[in-house]
Amino acid sequence: MSIETPILGAGGEDTPGTETIKNTTTQDFVRDVVEASQERPVLVDFWAPWCGPCKQLTPVLEKAVRAAKGAVRLVKMNIDDYPEIPGQMGVQSIPAVFAFKDGRPVDGFMGALPESQIAAFIARLVGETAGASADLEAAEAALAAGDVNTAAQVFGQILQEDPENMEALAGLTKCYIKTGDLDRAEQTLALAPPDKTDSAPVASARAALDLARKSGDAGDVDALRAKLAENPGDPQTQFDLALALNASGDRAGALDALLAIVAKNRTWNDDAARKQLVQFFEAWGAADPATAAGRQRLSSLLFA
Repeated sequence: MSIETPILGAGGEDTPGTETIKNTTTQDFVRDVVEASQERPVLVDFWAPWCGPCKQLTPVLEKAVRAAKGAVRLVKMNIDDYPEIPGQMGVQSIPAVFAFKDGRPVDGFMGALPESQIAAFIARLVGETAGASADLEAAEAALAAGDVNTAAQVFGQILQEDPENMEALAGLTKCYIKTGDLDRAEQTLALAPPDKTDSAPVASARAALDLARKSGDAGDVDALRAKLAENPGDPQTQFDLALALNASGDRAGALDALLAIVAKNRTWNDDAARKQLVQFFEAWGAADPATAAGRQRLSSLLFA
């Protein structure tokens, strides 16, 4: 049975890893969030002392988490003190809240939501059935294997039973992207309720759709490689090659191309290579091995 514990630093200390509400650091993030979310969902509140809406949101989050009576944890990270993790996750505005489950981010929102919406968000997070989770995993596996029809059918069935399941909606959107039907993908994405348009799954699908449109104009991989061989120092050709490689499914090659630009000239075209990497990470999803590898390599370049 889970027991509610005090906020870290509010008088007395808890056994490490058992706190219901706590602060974390870059060093402890894996233990406090990724590993802890294997046991129960973890909300991560990215905040800063100067952020007014953060001061409004955090007490509401804490109240909602206590009301959940141990079904969910809250971990807070000051982005001023620890910028690496939010930078890797593409956090560009705060407050930003990410929900982790089974070691990966599954949902989230930005801005200071009212208490009722936060309570509903937590209820959906902890109330997800094992059956729905298994169906989602099966659909995602089918999509990754190229079986778009099976994936679309399963995602669609989940949505029929739970129209507010944004992971299923995002998955169905990515099925249409995979088939090149970008209009249907956009129509599906537009079905997201207004209070969920900034959730992590929807943001990922939106990034994938934007990327698909952008990649369509990137050009042919072989032609771009030949052009780059003639002028190895041309960052625009290398950038276009990264988009074309990603469109062809070569995520490792796309990473190599963009990271080479960052390593040589990070400020090129208003930091375009780093920004494109962030969009890749968002579109691929936090659970993709290419995202984890790319974030680690990018961090090594930026924070070395």
